[in-house]
Amino acid sequence: MTRLIGYEKILLFASLLATHVQAATLSVSNGIELLVVDGKEVSTSLWSRATEVELPSGKHQVVLRYDAELKNGSKNTIYTTRPYLFELTMPAQDARIELPALVALSQAQAYFQRGPEWTLVLADGSKRTLPFVELQGDGVAAFSDMEKLVAEYNRQHGITFEQGYAVDLQQAAVAVGQDGKVEITGDSLAQLKLWYSKAKPEEKAAFKAWMANQP
Repeated sequence: MTRLIGYEKILLFASLLATHVQAATLSVSNGIELLVVDGKEVSTSLWSRATEVELPSGKHQVVLRYDAELKNGSKNTIYTTRPYLFELTMPAQDARIELPALVALSQAQAYFQRGPEWTLVLADGSKRTLPFVELQGDGVAAFSDMEKLVAEYNRQHGITFEQGYAVDLQQAAVAVGQDGKVEITGDSLAQLKLWYSKAKPEEKAAFKAWMANQP
């Protein structure tokens, strides 16, 4: 009988654990394409774009763009924006990133020139406006390797991923006082992670070689 009770406790714990890590679906509205999630390019095909991904609750980094066929006088024209990067907290429920419905090319151009408003709509009906960073690049070729582009952005800004979650090491290890002075905070491990995340590949290799020779 004691063994049975113990087994039931294990099952209950496993059930609670499964519930805790249960993923929800992050989707996007028409005309929006998911590109990179937590540093990894979202798989797609020649004929279909990525429009949803399963994510556990917590902080994630999502990169997407608007890419749609819009009316341009008597013809239709493809309009594609630069990639937009978001650091959002995924709730324990399905969520959807939306933009207002755009029909004409001139309408879309004016909307993105003013600065788009990206909205996260939750399954319970609540909404929140998402802050974003518009990724920059020189020419179309700059966006041909999205993983590389995002990796370079993360390196410059001290962002890494731990257990699948986006972590801003710069915020964790660097503080700016009201007088504008920069103060190194956090423990030694956070500081090491910050500087390692900002290092170039050859610098990381040199650091690993140095570490190998440490007692």
